[in-house]
Amino acid sequence: MTSLLIRLFVKNSDQVKDHKVRESYGKMAGIVGICCNALLSAAKIIAGWLFKSVSILADGVNNLSDATSSLVTLIGFKLSGRPADKEHPFGHARMEYVSGLVVAFFIVLVGFDLTKSSFDKIIHPEAADFSVISVVILGVSILLKLWMFFFNRKVGKLIDSTTLEATAADSRNDVLMTAAVLICAVVSRLTNFAMLDGIVGLAIAIFIVISGIKLVSETLSPLLGEAPNKELVTETLEKLRAYDGVLGVHDLMVHDYGPGRCFASVHVEMDAKNDILKSHDICDNIERDFQGEGMALVVHLDPIITDDEETNELKRMTAKLLASMGYGITMHDFRVVKGYTHTNLIFDIVVPFDCKLSDDDLKQSIQQMVRQENEKLFTVINIDRNYIG
Repeated sequence: MTSLLIRLFVKNSDQVKDHKVRESYGKMAGIVGICCNALLSAAKIIAGWLFKSVSILADGVNNLSDATSSLVTLIGFKLSGRPADKEHPFGHARMEYVSGLVVAFFIVLVGFDLTKSSFDKIIHPEAADFSVISVVILGVSILLKLWMFFFNRKVGKLIDSTTLEATAADSRNDVLMTAAVLICAVVSRLTNFAMLDGIVGLAIAIFIVISGIKLVSETLSPLLGEAPNKELVTETLEKLRAYDGVLGVHDLMVHDYGPGRCFASVHVEMDAKNDILKSHDICDNIERDFQGEGMALVVHLDPIITDDEETNELKRMTAKLLASMGYGITMHDFRVVKGYTHTNLIFDIVVPFDCKLSDDDLKQSIQQMVRQENEKLFTVINIDRNYIG
């Protein structure tokens, strides 16, 4: 069924890196979610109201929130697909995150309202009417939600969408919740335990609130500027180091402007003896290669001296001292300025964010270690905090 829907509604479905194709996938997933969840919600809310079951009603309201979530996701994909303009030169892809945040707040509000209703049902228990119709509705819901789980997971992986992968996880959770409601209906019928309906309804309501709060956190994080994906960073660094002429890489910074909108900058080290035009040409080729893979990368060239043995020896000594500090500090742009009475070692260090030492304490500690090796050596240090985790 999923493959059939893709063939019917997504043109050039294999070109998943194309923004228009990605938008088509998102629209299709949004429409499927709206139709399925709206149908389930209407059936459960009517059944819950007719047969006085707060747990079935709560499950129906949860499906209604899912339908609303799919609607906002559909709008988010549409708006995020708009091209860049004068006011938004990096595009509108972050609208996908904003739409997710709106849905998250809605889910939290619905959860709190259901919590109140479930408490009332526990305090004032009323036996729910058992009906074969409600059992059939819940059974069909489980099967449909199970299909939606596989559908959203497949589409989410195809276009690398965290929103759709989260929707898949939500569908899986709905299967478990609806199964609990179904068990509740059967057990209540067999035992006449009227309070059970309210207890199950409360459990579902709490689950909805927790899910909403978690979704708020997940959607706020990229909007605030979270660290880039570890796999993306590793893959980028490995590819950069594989280019001929590149001796080292540092200061990689990745900026996320929404799914499919990745901007980055990096410094690459090359031998200072090389022809500057040749090195610059390599940098241009790197930028074009990454652009073709969906990353707008800006490369800064850092020429380094490789044939001065004294400089190399001082660099090895300094790197060893930094390693001995145990904070995972790395060094780049090392150079030596010699004088009559003293020699300056000028370099940058990259410090992990979890290092608690202040910049002044770090500089002082490194200076003391270097002076212990040679009292004529002084350090001029620029400190960067690690932006990529």
